[in-house]
Amino acid sequence: MVDEATRKSLSGIPLLKTKAGPKDDPKLWLQRLKEEYTALIKYVENNKAAGNDWFRLESNKEGTRWFGKCWHVQDMLKYEFDVEFDIPVTYPVTAPELALPELDGKTAKMYRGGKICLTDHFKPLWAKNVPKFGIAHAMALGLGPWLAVEIPEMIEKGAVVYKEGEDKK
Repeated sequence: MVDEATRKSLSGIPLLKTKAGPKDDPKLWLQRLKEEYTALIKYVENNKAAGNDWFRLESNKEGTRWFGKCWHVQDMLKYEFDVEFDIPVTYPVTAPELALPELDGKTAKMYRGGKICLTDHFKPLWAKNVPKFGIAHAMALGLGPWLAVEIPEMIEKGAVVYKEGEDKK
């Protein structure tokens, strides 16, 4: 199910240990957030080292709302999108629902509000790996593959068009 490049990418993301969500003991949630940030930082560092830098994320103070940018490069053009998600109350048992709001309605593999479809492949994998998987894993196994498949198809169909100056940001 997972190709060798993805397996290699995943092996560089630290696994998380703390099984806590935003409604659990605040000390445990803080510990989980530290693990999340450590894993995200390592994943971004690994991506940069491999020449595969493709997203930026930050969160609100509580770590319950995440937002940033992700991008896809095709034909030497950079297509950039806002990415956002909330941490579910039942996290980490429930995976976050990643959304690209500006793409809402442009593909069948998306739910209302621009939430990307991860049901068939990602969610069962997440469920098997609670609490070891976190936000970095959701990006690596969820959003990354989704972008790689869906964005080229949307570009080909004209649903996504390059915006002049977008790759100068």
